[in-house]
Amino acid sequence: MTEVAKSFDVSGSYMARVCTVLNVPRPERGYWAKLAVGKAPARDPLPEAQPGDQLHWSKDGKLHPPPRPRVQIRRRRAPATLAPADSIHPLVRGARHHFETGRPVEDGAYLKPYKRLLLDVTTSKTCLDKALTFANNLYIALQSTGHRVVMAPSGQGFYRSRVDEREERREQRNYYHTSLWSPDRPTLVYVGTVAIGLAIAEMSEQTLMRYIGSGRYIPDADYVPPKASRRFTDHTWTTTRENPSGRLRLVAYSPYSRVSWTTDWQETKSAPLDKSLRTIVRAIEAAAVDLVAQLEEADRKAEIARREREAAEERRRREEDHRRIQQSVKESRDHLGQVIQQWAEIMSIEQFLRGVEEHAANLSSAERQQVLDRLTLARNFLGNQNPLEFFMSWKTPTERYQPRYRDDEE
Repeated sequence: MTEVAKSFDVSGSYMARVCTVLNVPRPERGYWAKLAVGKAPARDPLPEAQPGDQLHWSKDGKLHPPPRPRVQIRRRRAPATLAPADSIHPLVRGARHHFETGRPVEDGAYLKPYKRLLLDVTTSKTCLDKALTFANNLYIALQSTGHRVVMAPSGQGFYRSRVDEREERREQRNYYHTSLWSPDRPTLVYVGTVAIGLAIAEMSEQTLMRYIGSGRYIPDADYVPPKASRRFTDHTWTTTRENPSGRLRLVAYSPYSRVSWTTDWQETKSAPLDKSLRTIVRAIEAAAVDLVAQLEEADRKAEIARREREAAEERRRREEDHRRIQQSVKESRDHLGQVIQQWAEIMSIEQFLRGVEEHAANLSSAERQQVLDRLTLARNFLGNQNPLEFFMSWKTPTERYQPRYRDDEE
């Protein structure tokens, strides 16, 4: 492990974590010493990759995109209505502790575990056992039919749908102000290579609550007014709040950002969700087939949109190239006109100075010298008057801007 890690410029412990993420077997401690004396155990084979497994690793964090979703339903056996009592799904095992030791909440409120890499369950403490039992039964029923239930792989762009816990969804929910706990990654079931998000939530119901002081609210039905007293005034009031109801809702949704799809099942007092596991599993399988068609259509539309964007960008570049060509021609023409005008001015000045010098030849020696001295001062004041330098400073249109497209590409 140490030698392999050197080639990637990481530590041996870091390399071990990478192998764990990629589910790659590695030698146990003491393997090389046992190998030296011929007592090393056989090499563990690389396990077959399962849907949802991370198959690539990169030191810079860049990962390969997941495979294209395909539905290939291979039933192992008919799902049981309930999971065996001793069968606990890996996502459910140990989850109770994290829910029970989370952030402090009011009595009867939704739990908020500190750990964010958990199965997607939203519940109160009263309903925790029921929610985890249903989650376990659902996951086992799906896996017994050949569908893997896992936490979403890292870096593959899956997202969690917003979950509305209200039993009666009367109006649009403001999700920016919700106080519900949510996991870092969605819980997914893979039907073939098609991922479907699963969220289990204890529904809430409107309850008339009464404030009894010290920030405490209790159900108004549980309130017992104090005995009348002249010295005591009962300062209470009532308000309506959404409280956990003890009834569950299962939400299945598309974790792909390019397709918006969701459906749910919710239980009533007379019809628990555990009784509908067979129906739910078959509905999820049928939804996976429809989801593949929607994803293919979304990919087709995305490809069309990508080509349209590229064509629009190409048109914009050509238009910008044409505009800059025209601008370079105009600037070159204007500059050439300025050079010609400067040339004319220089020639006019030079002709004037030569005329003065010719007239000075007819003067007396003292006067001629005085004129020549002033001519020298004038030439020094005017500076370099070589018209060729002005002409060489002129830039042609192609010297100002090199076109990106040739005329035969138009």
